[in-house]
Amino acid sequence: MSTRRKSRRLPPLSGVLVLVMASTGLVVIDLTIVAIGLPLISADIGEGASAESVVVTYMVAMGALTQVVGSLSDRWGRRPLFLAGIAVFTLSSLAATMAPDLLWLDVARVVQGAGAAAIMVNGIPLLSDRYTGEERDLAIGAWGSFATAAGLLAPVFGGVLAETFGWRAVFAVNLPLGVAAWVLAVRVLPHAPGTAGETSRSPARTDWLGSLLLMLGLGTATLLMLRSGDTPWSGQDTAVLLTACAALAAFLAVQLKVPAPTLELRMFGSPAFSGAMLAVLLSRVLTIGGSVYLVLYFSDGLGMSPTGAGLLMTPIFLAQIVMGMVGSKLIGERPPGLVIGSGYALKGVGLAALALLITPDTPWWALVVPLLAWGAGGGIAGAPVMAVAVRVTAPERVGMVAGTVSTLASLGAGVGTAALGAVFALRGGSGAEAVTDGARAVLAVSAALAVVAVLTTVTLVGPRRVPARVPAQEDGDPAPAGK
Repeated sequence: MSTRRKSRRLPPLSGVLVLVMASTGLVVIDLTIVAIGLPLISADIGEGASAESVVVTYMVAMGALTQVVGSLSDRWGRRPLFLAGIAVFTLSSLAATMAPDLLWLDVARVVQGAGAAAIMVNGIPLLSDRYTGEERDLAIGAWGSFATAAGLLAPVFGGVLAETFGWRAVFAVNLPLGVAAWVLAVRVLPHAPGTAGETSRSPARTDWLGSLLLMLGLGTATLLMLRSGDTPWSGQDTAVLLTACAALAAFLAVQLKVPAPTLELRMFGSPAFSGAMLAVLLSRVLTIGGSVYLVLYFSDGLGMSPTGAGLLMTPIFLAQIVMGMVGSKLIGERPPGLVIGSGYALKGVGLAALALLITPDTPWWALVVPLLAWGAGGGIAGAPVMAVAVRVTAPERVGMVAGTVSTLASLGAGVGTAALGAVFALRGGSGAEAVTDGARAVLAVSAALAVVAVLTTVTLVGPRRVPARVPAQEDGDPAPAGK
């Protein structure tokens, strides 16, 4: 038994794993694939206006709903919400394909974001219900690695579709894939009405007030973070900021009083859980925020074409895909905090090396090794964070945890882009030298944040704070899902 478990490098393939990976890949692709077709959308139905709202509406809806939908999946069950998410996503893709004007397309994208939220937050819970022990850790790692690969392929795939068939093809491609995913979900998802532990307690009323406040707070906060940094701050921006702060403060107050909160704040009393959530936030700040300004250096500092800049980013994503599985394997053999901390340390080394190396004359090949270190560190740290969050949480709260992970990831991406953008603006400007100085400052700050991530992770996710992993069932048989 032990020999067989040590030799395994992949979780046993199941219909649930295939379903979760494929449907999550569909959602991740739609985060970036549409951006490729924005010029064509503007020319066709935008009437000269910018079509960036097509991307913004999707991200705002998804960011606002993830926590709420994740908590509802704990109460209503994974199957109905996942099936509803796929159906909504697919039907709204059909509506987007048929859009006669930009307003129609924006509305369709809001609905599509709602369906995407239901798909994303159920990924980890479904895998947690299906697998146990090492198999669960590896399944979560495979899911995360596949999602990263989907994000890597999306721009290339979207470019081919848009140039060959027009912008409507980037939405139409979701139709056959969505139908196939729904049929597979009907076949493989268990019919159990609830999640582990749900049958031992009476069902509680849904926290509708808290859900509405959270959607308002996160929606306005996401909208604010997506504003252009070149636009002067206005009274409208101030009103949006005050609305977000007031809604989120009211949400926290409600969560302390209701019997079945949308977000159980007591979970953050666990140092390991708080450490894992902080790691998720910092990971997105470093990855999304740092990469935005690194690409700007490639294009404006080194004078590379968009294709060349995209190809030079490939080492980050490829290393992250490969090392994500390695990180998932390592947490079965080493203390999780040490594994996650070592990943962030390697990521910090890569960021620091880039900060020292970049100049307007640096050859592209000199950056490949630091880029690989950045991606490898992110892979080692990324998947174990999700596995730790699941391990320190009660089974009936896994959907809530998945919603928290998705929400903090979205916030981290927005905060990272905005905050590091301010750092870039202090040192950057026009011209290759100024852009390089700005990018160097961003990378140096990112390296310092990686050190913070190492210290907090090693401290909070210590061996004594994370319970021992439950071994997989004999002969690698998965635990029954929801039975």
